[in-house]
Amino acid sequence: MEERPETELISIPATPRVSTPEILTPSGQRSPRPTSKEAKSSNAWTPTSFISPRFLSPIGTPMKRVLINMKGYLEDVGHLTKLNPQDAWLPITESRNGNAHYAAFHNLNAGVGFQALVLPVAFAYLGWSWGILSLTIAYVWQLYTLWILIQLHEAVPGKRYNRYVELAQAAFGERLGVWLALFPTVYLSAGTATALILIGGETMKLFFQIVCGPTCTSNPLTTVEWYLVFTSLSIVLSQLPNLNSIAGLSLIGAVTAITYSTMVWVLSVSQQRPLSISYEPLSLPSSSSSAFLVMNALGIVAFSFRGHNLALEIQATMPSTFKHPARVPMWRGAKVAYFFIAMCLFPIAIGGFWAYGNLMPSGGILGALYAFHSHDISRGLLALTFLLVVFSCLSSFQIYSMPAFDSFEAGYTSRTNRPCSVWVRSGFRVFFGFISFFIGVALPFLSSLAGLLGGLTLPVTFAYPCFMWVLIKQPTKYSINWYFNWTLGWLGVGFSLAFSIGGIWSMVNDGLKLKFFKPN
Repeated sequence: MEERPETELISIPATPRVSTPEILTPSGQRSPRPTSKEAKSSNAWTPTSFISPRFLSPIGTPMKRVLINMKGYLEDVGHLTKLNPQDAWLPITESRNGNAHYAAFHNLNAGVGFQALVLPVAFAYLGWSWGILSLTIAYVWQLYTLWILIQLHEAVPGKRYNRYVELAQAAFGERLGVWLALFPTVYLSAGTATALILIGGETMKLFFQIVCGPTCTSNPLTTVEWYLVFTSLSIVLSQLPNLNSIAGLSLIGAVTAITYSTMVWVLSVSQQRPLSISYEPLSLPSSSSSAFLVMNALGIVAFSFRGHNLALEIQATMPSTFKHPARVPMWRGAKVAYFFIAMCLFPIAIGGFWAYGNLMPSGGILGALYAFHSHDISRGLLALTFLLVVFSCLSSFQIYSMPAFDSFEAGYTSRTNRPCSVWVRSGFRVFFGFISFFIGVALPFLSSLAGLLGGLTLPVTFAYPCFMWVLIKQPTKYSINWYFNWTLGWLGVGFSLAFSIGGIWSMVNDGLKLKFFKPN
């Protein structure tokens, strides 16, 4: 009998490459391949670095085929990720077919919204110089911490931190991580959902008034009833199962947010400014009261850059291998998103303050537009602007509520060891929607709520990522990198305490008499 070559006994058949267990989800796909420029710039050592063409050159054809197949297999499998089977049941990690486009849609939907409308209120207390300076510093700071979170998503080989709390536990420890990160992230989701109900309900009321006209004889709904209408619509849309399934809604939210942001400031600056306008920062007779107002205004600026609590969750919806890590498409999408975010936030803040000065109502530029120019601008343009705001709020409600839905379902699946049924999932979302509604009815203070939210959740965006970078990446002690991140982190904690005090003082001072919009 003819002897077979020994190499054939160990050859690996050229079967289709196996993807990582991480992406074996109902709709898992491979992430986009990097560009040739990115591939050339990657000189890091990998487990297959030794299988080079120079190494293969003296080896015979069968053995070369074996090693080439093995190299492709290892590069596709990458670092074998330890899986939690429960992730396949939860709305954030249920589907992993995301890409750079989805990342851009989600980041835009989360980053541009109602918080931009109250930025001119902060400028009314800070003035031109401090307003522009604080907004610029906050933008650059949060962009750096977003980059940190994207890099730390797979900082440890074999582990993906799919949620902000998971990364906090890895950095600060199991117990301390939960205490530090769980409250602000849940509070940010619930607080943002509550604020969206308030602004969305009020906007729907104004939209109805504009469309109906001054001669309308129908009995209009009360403000609380409009809150209920908005909440009901949000609950209906929240029945979409997972984060990737709302990518279309995020696209709608992003487009409508960019459109109405542009329309609001363009319409404001194109009209004649009020005669009694002034650009002197507002203050109170008491110096302590004025200081609290300034801190609340800075909290509003900080709150305008919320969304970092969703960065890891958005990145978790993408497939990731050693060869094609998820951080590449995520950062590409984030850069596009934050370019458009800057194009929305800065014009609204600067243009809104230029148009109304310190006459800006506490509800923001949308209320000022209605109060000062409702008779100067065509009803059609005003109605379109308010309708776009409603669509944007409905879309933003979905992405900010998703971490809360994920937490509810994680608690259920960990106790029952089975996925949520359709009825259980729907029940959780109805419960969350109406809890947010009742909180909104009890605390109807948008500008004060924005300042308090900005203060309490500021560490999530500005402080914790810097601490996490030092604790996980462990840069050289006393190096520039080490000092820089520790300094930014502690500054963020200090600002959080000051802004929270300012927000609480403003809410107590305003009381129930504060209104979002003050139409003539």
